[in-house]
Amino acid sequence: MASTRPTAPEQQYLLIASALRESIRSGELSPGESLPSEAALCDSYMSSRGTVRHALDVLRTEGLISSGQGRRSRVLSTVPAQNFDDIISFTQWCKASGLQPGQRTQSTDVRPADAGLAALLDIAEGDEVLIIHRLRLIDGTPAMVERLRYPIAVGRHLDGVDTDAGSIYQAFLDAGVDFHHAQRTIDAVGADEEDARLLGVETSTPLLRVRRRSFDSQGRPVEASDDRYLPQHATFMVTNVRGTPSNGAIAPRARL
Repeated sequence: MASTRPTAPEQQYLLIASALRESIRSGELSPGESLPSEAALCDSYMSSRGTVRHALDVLRTEGLISSGQGRRSRVLSTVPAQNFDDIISFTQWCKASGLQPGQRTQSTDVRPADAGLAALLDIAEGDEVLIIHRLRLIDGTPAMVERLRYPIAVGRHLDGVDTDAGSIYQAFLDAGVDFHHAQRTIDAVGADEEDARLLGVETSTPLLRVRRRSFDSQGRPVEASDDRYLPQHATFMVTNVRGTPSNGAIAPRARL
């Protein structure tokens, strides 16, 4: 690992975190391997113990290293962090983390929208909707069950597109579909029978569910999705700056 001494002390911990992050992503530091001791990192980066600890806290927040708890922190199995506010495809997300994305399409259907789906997509009940179910893979391992729903005016842009060949999101962008912003609702659910079969887990295994509505620049819904991740394959990070409004919110689940 290269040592460095940044010129701006207030940014020193960020540069240390960046260097360690690159060592993890490049494989120089492997999953299960211990990081150098705090004293060794202080010497390597000519930094104070407080600065080094701040850098390690950043990596813990990102899910890259263990908490330590009196021991040297260890590198965790790669769990890519997805920026909460970005609209980014699963394919791009994996590649940005140095992982290999994959997909297996389970079904592709055009169906009339029921009342709930019509409300999500702001269309009339009975209007046609393209529905795609896929199993998503990370480095060949099942990671997420993806359920995508599009108004037919949007879905028609996938005519002739091989949904096992790569990113649906990129196919839409190439076709000029206007993905402007999105809302995500994140909670936990138990795996249903289809989830369990595809992910290779027991029914009711806890999954991280991400429900997303994507909109064009005019505020019209262009997508409604339901993604269910094995929790070891995903973390979601929210960055808040004091005094700066955030579009994200944490809400309690309603009692059922």
